[in-house]
Amino acid sequence: MSSERQRSEQSFRTPTNQPAWYQPLTQRNYRLFLALVFTGSVGVWMQRLAQDWLVLQLTGSPAAVGVAVALQFLPMLVVGPLSGLLVDMFPKRRIMLCCQAVIAVLALGLAAWAASGTITVWAVYASCVALGVTSAINQPASQVFVNEVVGDAHLRPAIGLNNAIGQLGAMAGPAVGGVVIAQAGSAAAFAANSALCLLVLLLIAAIRPAELHPSIRAARGRGQLLAGFRYVRERPSLLLVIALAGLLGMFGMNGPVVLAAFAERVWHNGVEGFGLFNTVSAIGALAGALLAARLRSLGRKGIVAAAGLFGLSQLVAALMPNLILFTVMLVVVGFMTLLFLTSAATAVQLEAGPEIRGRVMALYLPLLLGGHALGGLLAGWLTEQFGVRTGLVATGGLGMLSALVIGLLLWRHGRRTRNTQA
Repeated sequence: MSSERQRSEQSFRTPTNQPAWYQPLTQRNYRLFLALVFTGSVGVWMQRLAQDWLVLQLTGSPAAVGVAVALQFLPMLVVGPLSGLLVDMFPKRRIMLCCQAVIAVLALGLAAWAASGTITVWAVYASCVALGVTSAINQPASQVFVNEVVGDAHLRPAIGLNNAIGQLGAMAGPAVGGVVIAQAGSAAAFAANSALCLLVLLLIAAIRPAELHPSIRAARGRGQLLAGFRYVRERPSLLLVIALAGLLGMFGMNGPVVLAAFAERVWHNGVEGFGLFNTVSAIGALAGALLAARLRSLGRKGIVAAAGLFGLSQLVAALMPNLILFTVMLVVVGFMTLLFLTSAATAVQLEAGPEIRGRVMALYLPLLLGGHALGGLLAGWLTEQFGVRTGLVATGGLGMLSALVIGLLLWRHGRRTRNTQA
């Protein structure tokens, strides 16, 4: 490390009596970065919720909502690996600026069309695809940019806080969106996201480039795209955690479909209930995010346990006999969601080297959100065929089974590694 870099890192160090998780917050750039991560996440997830609700209004079909969810996240599976290479090769700040500008334009156009009353379900589907492609590029850039914001000295707590705040925004966005939709309609939610994108652009511009810690960029040449796949394949424990995130995305991240169906078909409280359910989930998510940010590491066993409890909480919520108990269980679901997602994302980022972190995250995020897309289709189909409660029981049970299988595979890998080293 150069003497200039050492001086830069030392200038950000804080007294040792401060907890490790708090130390990155002493940096101005990092505080701005967390603000833009939360704001952008709230806006995008609010738009996703508004798109899902608008599709339900236009079609009356939970299965159609499942298609909308799939179209928002399936582009990640196609664009994700390439976006990771772009993140490792080009300035991440510039990538984020471009993506936020595109999202703002998409949201504003959708707001105007929805307000006109002439919008069709196919137009919403097209918006879902466009948002999915843009997010596939923006999210890995945002995840990896934290390295340049804080440098090496406070990287672990900064990554944990970043993931916690991003996931918290993903829970708060639908909650805020539900309130906005209930009070002013879907068009207002799209317009609100456009305004939030402009705020994010201002926050990115306010970050001081002179105080950043530029990371090593990937060299241009053949084989760079496949390097991320090889890196993950050669590390079975990393691969299994990524696989678990994908499975939990498929079987657990189905809130837009399930909560909309519960509001309409079980508790009969419409968009107000939909907003309430997302709000209480966000309250639980806040507690889970705060705990995950304070924990140094859950470890592989803790991540698997959190995944199993995540599935269990969904199954129990599906069986609640009245609205009050169901609402209380949603707090638990939100808590376990954030505890698992934050811990898994932090473990994946820290295991990946800085020069390849963009490509690794561009594999992790597509599997997580691509699983979310397939889970939306699965939850929509199960809801249509077998009822709302049965659908959530099935997906919760599958989430628990996924945690059990991955846990056994991690145990076998650890045992084999210890025997080899003995």
